[in-house]
Amino acid sequence: MRWLLAIALVLAADLRAGEQRFAVLGDFRLDSGATIRGCRLGYRTDGALDADRSNVVVVLTWFSGTSAALAGSVGPGKLFDTDRWFVVTIDALGNGVSSSPSNSSTQPGPSFPRFTIADIVRSQHQLLTRELNLESVHAVAGLSMGGMQALQWAVSYPGFMRKVVSITGTPRQTSHDLIFWKTQLDLLESFSGSAGDLKKAMRGVSGMQMLGMWTPAWIVKNIPPGEVDARLEKHHASLTTRDPFDYMSQLRAMIGHDIGPSEAAAGTIRAEMLLVVALQDEAVHPAPARELARLTGAQLVTLSGDCGHLAPGCEATLVAREVARFLDP
Repeated sequence: MRWLLAIALVLAADLRAGEQRFAVLGDFRLDSGATIRGCRLGYRTDGALDADRSNVVVVLTWFSGTSAALAGSVGPGKLFDTDRWFVVTIDALGNGVSSSPSNSSTQPGPSFPRFTIADIVRSQHQLLTRELNLESVHAVAGLSMGGMQALQWAVSYPGFMRKVVSITGTPRQTSHDLIFWKTQLDLLESFSGSAGDLKKAMRGVSGMQMLGMWTPAWIVKNIPPGEVDARLEKHHASLTTRDPFDYMSQLRAMIGHDIGPSEAAAGTIRAEMLLVVALQDEAVHPAPARELARLTGAQLVTLSGDCGHLAPGCEATLVAREVARFLDP
């Protein structure tokens, strides 16, 4: 047993750095039957792994987000506290770090295979089991699209984690959500010309995205009419760093996201769950998550402020307290 403990301690020391790493999955077959050739997943690890590997928390990226962008939520005393947990953050397919239309040499741009949230989760399971040799984890967590992935984990691998945290995620899209996401996708798909044309289309998408991230009340209160152009330009500048084909690939995955009929999904889920919803969310309607919480007896935290989809940031103290309380064994 001593040599097993020694190996675990060496592995823990090796995986503390928080550096960008990659797992090579090889040719990864999708649910559609298509294959991502030479599939790679980006990931980072932070904190110290316990000798019995019981303190692993997996955190998943939001729409277009990266493991690097999660740094603000991962660390000592942060939302995912590395003084307590060994945190593994994983870059989702299509985010420009993991295999994506923008970085594939053999399947670039529009030739990159279309994938689903379930495909994303299956690739993550391969990373955790084959690359990190984990048979189970304490929790899987995510915000927004990361929360969608966390709920997919709950039904795809019900015995792999003890707990699931979904913050402003959903088990499926409502009609309102679909209009919001599909309008962006329709705009981008209508620009079938040059890369420059697609970049122009991203300007329109950035405005739609702003309307979905905050409530009308928050926008009116916090953005004076004279500052609208500057705020639009700032948001557009942040969006144009993202590849349009990457953006579309994850949009399609979200649009198709559905963990299954509510009763069937509830009967499959074995993990304890914490669902955080924003009552005034203009991008991800809270109704499906609230219904899932009712059916499963999950802990439900409702954010009632006017920050909309970004309410977890506006009510960060509350969210951090509830997540810490829930993750505690």
